[in-house]
Amino acid sequence: MAALVTTSRRSLLKNSAASAAALGLSGRFASAAAETVRIGVVYDLSGPFAGGGSAACAIGAQIAIDLINERGGIAGKFPVVPVNVDCQSKVDVAINEVERLIDQEKLDIVTGVFASAQAVPLAAKVEAQKKILWITTAIATAVFKDKNLQYVFRAQIHSDQYGQAFATFISENAKAKLGTEPKDTKVAIIHEDGPYGVGVADASERYGKERGLQIIMSEGYSASAPDLSSLVTKLKRAGADIISQVGYNPDITLFLRQARESGLRFKMLVGNGAGYSQLDKLRATFGTDINNFCNIDPVPAQLLIPSTLAPGLGDLTKIMVERYKSKTNAVDVPPHCSMGFNQTWVLLNTVLPIAKEKYGGFDADAVRKAALDVDIPPGGTIQGYGVKFYPPGTQLSGQNERSTPVVMQFAGEHISVVWPSNIKTQEPVLPLPGSSIYAMR
Repeated sequence: MAALVTTSRRSLLKNSAASAAALGLSGRFASAAAETVRIGVVYDLSGPFAGGGSAACAIGAQIAIDLINERGGIAGKFPVVPVNVDCQSKVDVAINEVERLIDQEKLDIVTGVFASAQAVPLAAKVEAQKKILWITTAIATAVFKDKNLQYVFRAQIHSDQYGQAFATFISENAKAKLGTEPKDTKVAIIHEDGPYGVGVADASERYGKERGLQIIMSEGYSASAPDLSSLVTKLKRAGADIISQVGYNPDITLFLRQARESGLRFKMLVGNGAGYSQLDKLRATFGTDINNFCNIDPVPAQLLIPSTLAPGLGDLTKIMVERYKSKTNAVDVPPHCSMGFNQTWVLLNTVLPIAKEKYGGFDADAVRKAALDVDIPPGGTIQGYGVKFYPPGTQLSGQNERSTPVVMQFAGEHISVVWPSNIKTQEPVLPLPGSSIYAMR
């Protein structure tokens, strides 16, 4: 992974060209430029977002591109040539690079985008130019809500769904597992103060109150804050049973380290993707301290039972996992790999063939029409959910109405699904066992 994270934009472009040549573009595919499909692929390959999941997304997306090209390209005929961009974990760089892809590279399709802080302005800018922005990862509901977007699509889940999952999971398990009624279960919500953190935190608070949970604290902080000790002190004074944190890798690491040093105790910590989905990194820093923590995110595809999915998807997941591990030497394959792969696969394997065959090409309007035609039932993607986009004129126009998250629990060296009940692979462990350094004594 380190090699991908530190690769420059020039090197990535060169590598893309080399990959194309290896696939035989110098021969039968190079006869006409129109026979290739050039797509902007936009992720943070350096900076804090890279380690928070963006690099894993980029790897997953590239695996999907490689597989499509190994099969001859889009619809078996049109190879994909990715134009890779490193946003450097900066909003201004993301905006400038996407504008360059559209204005100078003359691309009609841009895919990727890890951070919601980038997705919000990018969606507006790409929409104004009537080009396609295919968001694979950024989850803020605010990207779509009441915007009536026509050219921006997201098959990924959105932040309101994190709040719903959190509130439902805790309220359903409060009495049976924690021994308290929901109204007596004290919840503290802490979050980075960008669109991602604010969106998830607001939804967690709103749905938590609807479920009758006692929300005793909700506070934001900068993801680049050098010290979170005052926040830890507030949490100690509040005496929360459950802590929900929305953050990236550096701020999560800082928080957990200072929480451990100060003796903060709680019954459960629930993460919300991003840094909490990078289990290898957390384990390398905290070891067994993070055992039994929970995390909400789209499911890592390898955790699902293949027989519950459409034929062939289990084999597809196996290939993705094998290639990710080969590229990174990782023990666990994070959810972000599945996100990058799954959303890219839907675009390349489903949407673009429809655009070409039904609407005559790969231009933005053909892709827009094709995306609205997509109707993948539940179980039809490697992450278990289906794909059907809300149409223009609706509150979440462009968002996938069939996306769903899960609640996972770190179980020693592995991850288990503990919610929803119909697909869970184990019962949740609540509260934290006495062996946890964070457990209430």
